[in-house]
Amino acid sequence: MLGVLRASVALLPPRAVVQAAAMSTLLIEQPRYAWLRELGLQEENPGVYNGRWGGGGQVVTSYCPANNEPIASVRQASLEDYEETLKKAKEAWKVWADIPAPKRGEIVRQIGDALRQKIKLLGSLVSLEMGKIFVEGVGEVQEYIDVCDYAVGLSRMIGGPILPSERPGHALIEQWNPVGLVGIITAFNFPVAVYGWNSAIAMICGNACLWKGAPTTSLISVAVTKIIAKVLEDNKVPGAICSLVCGGADIGTAMAKDERMDLLSFTGSTKVGKQVALMVQERFGRSLLELGGNNAIIVFEDADLKLVIPSTLFAAVGTAGQRCTTARRLFLHESIHDEVVEKLAKAYTQVRIGDPWDSDTLYGPLHTKEAVKMFLDAVEKAKQQGGSVVCGGKVINRPGNYVEPTIVTGLPHNAPIVHTETFAPILYVLKFKEEEEVFAWNNEVKQGLSSSIFTKDLGRIFRWLGPKGSDCGIVNVNIPTSGAEIGGAFGGEKHTGGGRESGSDSWKLYMRRST
Repeated sequence: MLGVLRASVALLPPRAVVQAAAMSTLLIEQPRYAWLRELGLQEENPGVYNGRWGGGGQVVTSYCPANNEPIASVRQASLEDYEETLKKAKEAWKVWADIPAPKRGEIVRQIGDALRQKIKLLGSLVSLEMGKIFVEGVGEVQEYIDVCDYAVGLSRMIGGPILPSERPGHALIEQWNPVGLVGIITAFNFPVAVYGWNSAIAMICGNACLWKGAPTTSLISVAVTKIIAKVLEDNKVPGAICSLVCGGADIGTAMAKDERMDLLSFTGSTKVGKQVALMVQERFGRSLLELGGNNAIIVFEDADLKLVIPSTLFAAVGTAGQRCTTARRLFLHESIHDEVVEKLAKAYTQVRIGDPWDSDTLYGPLHTKEAVKMFLDAVEKAKQQGGSVVCGGKVINRPGNYVEPTIVTGLPHNAPIVHTETFAPILYVLKFKEEEEVFAWNNEVKQGLSSSIFTKDLGRIFRWLGPKGSDCGIVNVNIPTSGAEIGGAFGGEKHTGGGRESGSDSWKLYMRRST
């Protein structure tokens, strides 16, 4: 789980990156980046895998957000490549579905172990191509590893009950079977983990997977698929069980409209998610949507500010504000508003900004130049609507797509910009008086992904968790909005899409039930 910026990752064409760099200037050719070759990457990489590598589409160059220098390129899938890959994935499913679920779990376990062996290399690639700091890049790969571990146990537990029949001598059984082929479209901001949440669970359920990552993180998609492909090949099962088609608008649209796609999992913006949902629904298909989030932290007068300040900083500034669970609204009780703003602004000045792969960096760049423009536009709109910029609000004068983490005060809770999810590190700080009003303000935005309160009042905590509390899919108490545990179902309500991935009973979305 993702703002307007993510619209480009699924159905809209990638930015003008086609063969923009001369091959001699690629980072992969520099000794400092020789480690990229340990992931199987080269100057030009095939972007299609269906048991063999290929790709007949346009060549797209990937750029480093920290300096806007070209890293390497990927040859995207053509529609002919997509057609061939889908057919091979369908054939591979026939083999995979016959393998007992615990044995499928064993292969997923091996994928997790293979990822463990390359975790620092993959984490470095995430930093280089996506732009998040190194510790977050490694953490994202760890999420994939963790969900593989979870899926191994799940492979011995999935199933339905035997129910009491009202007819003598009869049995009433609930049988769960795989849906078949699961299409997975992921966004740039979590280019490893979201695919892992989907594919590990889908695989142990008996499905084949066809992945289209974001065009701007295609190198990550290729590197991850190379690791998976070796495990499948070593186990002598078809590589097309985990197929890859790198591409843009044409491939995303084909996946959404294709009746042979039994489930389409889409992570991206609400705007594009709606287009996907309509195309899938038109063919009576099944979709799993992880879309936008306009997440709020509510701080009551009895809150422990020693928890509030670092939690808010992490939730609002982490990943440069490019998480679907990023805190974008901070509601402060009027009695503590000024104190919290002062302390938070001071904390913002201490955030270490630098190259995302440096170990002491806490804050890296935005993913694209377009994201920088969106940031500036949002700051300007906030000012026009009555907001005051307490700190930040500007582009940082250095190479790459760096902007200042920003705090805006003075806006009403229902200002248009406050109700707009801008995929950037802008935090709108808002005053409130009463519990009832602020719970309503939390719920008044169209998205319903993550939410958090800070309080010591036990009665208030249970009201927050109850039917008149937060309407979000993720509800936190005394911890920030960002982050999630793989053992729980991840997803949100309303314009967030209603989908659930990863833990709890999310596995049911990847299967069909027969009674």
